[in-house]
Amino acid sequence: MKRWLIIALALATIQLHAQTHRSDALDDVLQHAPMATVFTLKACGLNDGTSWKQLALTGVASYVLSAATTYSLKQVVQERRPDKSDRRSFPSGHATFAFAGATMLAHEYGQTEPWVAIGGYALASLVAVDRVVRDRHYLHDVCAGALIGVAGTELSYYLQRQLLPKLSKNNHISFSVSSNSVYFSYNW
Repeated sequence: MKRWLIIALALATIQLHAQTHRSDALDDVLQHAPMATVFTLKACGLNDGTSWKQLALTGVASYVLSAATTYSLKQVVQERRPDKSDRRSFPSGHATFAFAGATMLAHEYGQTEPWVAIGGYALASLVAVDRVVRDRHYLHDVCAGALIGVAGTELSYYLQRQLLPKLSKNNHISFSVSSNSVYFSYNW
């Protein structure tokens, strides 16, 4: 019961924050729903065979790799949005995050719960289509964003398999961020 209350409170807070900042409120929440679902299912006891450490590390790596690629490209390309509001159309960050989360959902639960993976990709596709329908992006923007999100997550799983092959409960992971640095350590 306590878990569900925390989840409901977190979702309500996210929705309230999104509604007060832009007209993209629903998209702002839904882009993170697949990734949130990964952690929600884990918190609710659905056994995915992945430790919390691995799950957190993979989720962070997925978002960092995807965001770094997306926002670097936005700065370089500077494509004007269809609604002419700014020059940050290519690629779609919303599609990037939605597909990064959906891909992680498929990795974690796709084998045992295929409908969960299908639902994640369906939601990510809905976010991407909505961005085009509401003139926030062109079709190629959301396709590129989807590709970046999938590739970022796949790369994070690949790196996890290559660099952290023996991650167990006895290992120590430390990660911290300050205003001018990022610190990460892993001790076998």
